[in-house]
Amino acid sequence: MATSNSKLALVQSVCAAMFGVQSGQKQAYDFNKKHFWPFAFAGIVFVAVFVIGLIWFVNGVVLA
Repeated sequence: MATSNSKLALVQSVCAAMFGVQSGQKQAYDFNKKHFWPFAFAGIVFVAVFVIGLIWFVNGVVLA
């Protein structure tokens, strides 16, 4: 079972990778993980939230 620390590390890793600031050491650590799916799921959720947030923000600015 995953601990909250590993969930936090997963979120930090996905955010760092999305913004292009992840260190080579952390990237190598992540690529040595056994399962790919938690990273894929977190990445999809992050992108969806980011796009919805952009749409919400742009609509708010345009309609203001």
